[in-house]
Amino acid sequence: MHTIKRIDPRRPFSVTAEGLKRITLGVVGAAGDADLVALGGHREQVKPQRTTSAALRSLLVAAHSDRGSLDDHARQTLAAAALLADAATQVVLLVFGEWKDDAAALGADKVIAMPAFDRRAFTPDAALDALAACVAAYSPLHIFLPDNAAGDGDLGRRYAAQAKASVATQVVEIDATHVSVHTQVRKAYAVRALPDVILLAPNAVDVRLPFVGAGEQVAAEQFATASSKTASPYKDLGIEEIDAAQVALEEADFIVSAGNGVTDVPAFERLASTVGAAVGASRVAVDDGKFPRDKQIGATGKTVDASIYIAFGISGAVQHLQGIKDCRHVIAVNLDASAPIAKRANLTIIGDAAETIAALTDAAAAARSARANPGAMAAHGSNVPNAAKLEGALA
Repeated sequence: MHTIKRIDPRRPFSVTAEGLKRITLGVVGAAGDADLVALGGHREQVKPQRTTSAALRSLLVAAHSDRGSLDDHARQTLAAAALLADAATQVVLLVFGEWKDDAAALGADKVIAMPAFDRRAFTPDAALDALAACVAAYSPLHIFLPDNAAGDGDLGRRYAAQAKASVATQVVEIDATHVSVHTQVRKAYAVRALPDVILLAPNAVDVRLPFVGAGEQVAAEQFATASSKTASPYKDLGIEEIDAAQVALEEADFIVSAGNGVTDVPAFERLASTVGAAVGASRVAVDDGKFPRDKQIGATGKTVDASIYIAFGISGAVQHLQGIKDCRHVIAVNLDASAPIAKRANLTIIGDAAETIAALTDAAAAARSARANPGAMAAHGSNVPNAAKLEGALA
């Protein structure tokens, strides 16, 4: 007996000038309320604001941004503060770097963005002074930072030492009364009351909040005078650029991955070199001898947590999806719109992998040359829609 999968008539949709458009990748409907009722569509539930009471207390969250937004670890830290805050407590977010994200959706009531700070620059004294200025202004009950290697964990330890504040590092469990950390090589927990400075380990908190914050923007000028007036004892030697192919997949922030749908491996590797991405592969591509075993991503290979993961010609077996579950933005290029990876992807390009690889390589090369010659991009152009979509997704 053959069974036919039933199409859900209430699946999300949007109404455009061309009429009803069905969306199959989990996008909520954009139609008006009346149209939603009439056509049976879904409308995204509006989350309530966590509190509208006057703020009597504060919790301060500090983190460096990455291309204008917080990474998953920093979002988890902000969520922890928002979940612990009561109706009379505001959550203040201090961002070191450019800020383009939605602070309210992440749970922050106030956000202080300091775009002068660059995550790639080593300025611990200036960051410490800025954090101390914010602490002086808001007198927070607790200070939260992600315990990472990108500067936030170091900043939290520096502040605790300077202010002689109590601190807990690599916190894996937290509630309104206590924090817990692993001891004895994860065989036991050490528990203590909430300290002044809390450095959270990754994946300790669920970022899905049932509410939103106020999201008020606070001018950073009042904290600008906090920069150190004396010469810093630290010298920034900069960042040494290396070939992305030399970066271990577990540490790579940008990965392009090839599956059975990639037939021209040299062209794929040229794309990786052009855009500065590490190279990964599916189990099928590795079994076919196209890539070495250390490039395999999946349950039987390596688990990655890149900010951007582009999968060319990968159908998305459950083992592969398990290997990319922690990736932030997944872009899939596949001829099959119903491939399992399309359900995981944030953006799916329905097209030929070889054509898309060639178009994206040309577009990336033109973008690089345009830095030296502003008119180069306009002269070059691109007639491939897939390249334009990917350029927008990577921007």
